[in-house]
Amino acid sequence: MRTLAIIKPDATRRNITGKINGMIENAGFVIVGQKRIMMSKADAQRFYAVHSARPFFGELVDGMSAGPVVVQVLEKNNAVSDFRDLIGATNPAEAKEGTIRKAHAISIGENSVHGSDSEENAKNEIAFFFSEREIVS
Repeated sequence: MRTLAIIKPDATRRNITGKINGMIENAGFVIVGQKRIMMSKADAQRFYAVHSARPFFGELVDGMSAGPVVVQVLEKNNAVSDFRDLIGATNPAEAKEGTIRKAHAISIGENSVHGSDSEENAKNEIAFFFSEREIVS
């Protein structure tokens, strides 16, 4: 199974991509696709279109286009649910110990990582960023 992960600009700015990758790999995931890119506002608007009516949409788009992101394809049995568990709660104050957001998030808005929330969304999100030849199992 695969899921999409994004290490967000707040984390790349602090140069903690390696620390987050370590947590991902220590949790049994294999990173089978990875690249550092700059998302434009238009990219972020398209990627997060499902949230366009929500009050935080503008902040989300601005945050995701504020600096480089690292997009990743992760493989593991139960990849989507296991990665959601590893990420932790959106609010780092509510995230469990041992989660990425507990360890590295600054705030609800600058929460260091994105992970797909369903298998269907994972497939769509992976296709948004990666061609099949860029994913090597």
